[in-house]
Amino acid sequence: MYDLLVVGAGPYGLSIASHAAAAGLSLRVFGRPMASWRDHMPRGMFLKSEPWASNLSDPHGRLRLDVYCAGRGVTTRHGEPIPVETFADYGLWFARHAVPEVDERTVTRVAPCPGGFEAVTDDGEVLRARTVALAVGVMPFVEIPTALRGLDTSLVSHSSHHCDLLRFHGKDVTLIGGGQAALETAALLAEQGTRVRVLARADRLCWNDVPPAWERAWWQEARSPHSGLGPGWRNWFYSERPALFRRLPERTRARLAATALGPAGAWWVRDRVEGAVEVLLGHEVASARAVPGGVRLEVVGAADDSPPLALTTDHVIAATGFTATVDRLALLSPDLRADLVAAADGSPEVGRDFESSYPGLFLAGLVTASGFGPAMRFVHGATYTAEALVRGVQRQLRVTPLDRTVPKPGRRRRRETLTDARG
Repeated sequence: MYDLLVVGAGPYGLSIASHAAAAGLSLRVFGRPMASWRDHMPRGMFLKSEPWASNLSDPHGRLRLDVYCAGRGVTTRHGEPIPVETFADYGLWFARHAVPEVDERTVTRVAPCPGGFEAVTDDGEVLRARTVALAVGVMPFVEIPTALRGLDTSLVSHSSHHCDLLRFHGKDVTLIGGGQAALETAALLAEQGTRVRVLARADRLCWNDVPPAWERAWWQEARSPHSGLGPGWRNWFYSERPALFRRLPERTRARLAATALGPAGAWWVRDRVEGAVEVLLGHEVASARAVPGGVRLEVVGAADDSPPLALTTDHVIAATGFTATVDRLALLSPDLRADLVAAADGSPEVGRDFESSYPGLFLAGLVTASGFGPAMRFVHGATYTAEALVRGVQRQLRVTPLDRTVPKPGRRRRRETLTDARG
């Protein structure tokens, strides 16, 4: 039986594995390394995060993005975005140097067993571990607007479903959403000869400012410090103090996790959208149906007196984000999933060391954003997560299997009785 099974091999899973290996834990790591960046982002995209805020985490901080780039003759600079392909290659390099061999099979099921958990791979192998860390990224939580659900994938897709946009060359495509994914995808489509429009509920598009210079007067830094999530004290708090964020009232945490760092385009994509992409603001899709050659959208405006519009398009791409809830953790067995305590927003509750309400089951990444803040939506949150989570695993391993308190069925429905002894 292994000490730890890491499910997922993106920035969070690889960082956790690096710290766990350095701590001497026996572990296995499953998943296709850097799958989201290799398989779910089109070529030509860039990281929105600053290069210095996009490091995976090893215990000694030696395997940074700038070290990888320098070894290949590439200089990383503040204010200059990094291509997604470069970041994906960096993650593969990190995995080779910091992590035990990654098993690229998919874990299809995790269930409790005596003394820990058993995991089943897609080819039927069963493995056992005393603890499990789920670092499954964002793909289980894809969000498609209700009006678009049920249409064939040839007509409707999510922005994360594409690593190649060439299939849309010469087509008419409608992007739903007003954030970075929608705007950068729209820019790439327009640049390849696709007729594209962006449809957003907001009455205006928001754009991030060009970041201030790295070296500047002390009073400028004091007024608006740099942080892994952008300049400003509020972003600094989200970025650098996730443990304090967790101490905020639950409703405040949920609100901030949902609204902080809202939909906005990066400054470097603005000129590629304005004047090149049709933008329809203050509208949303009320209904959609398949028609010969595409999709017929019934679009309504935010103003009550605005007349509805009808649009016909070849394909709709929903750049509508992700909703991380307990119910979408489908690889967990039904009894294990039912035993997880859910917060008010439907996400699983986690203790100070990222342990869920089920002892020995740890969570990482987007699914913990309502507990530890917006940093968990970005690579920057991987360092804090890996350090705290591995400490939690070590604490849990000091508890013998017979000493474990196994949650009784139905705990998730009795949230008000839970006392978090982990802080």
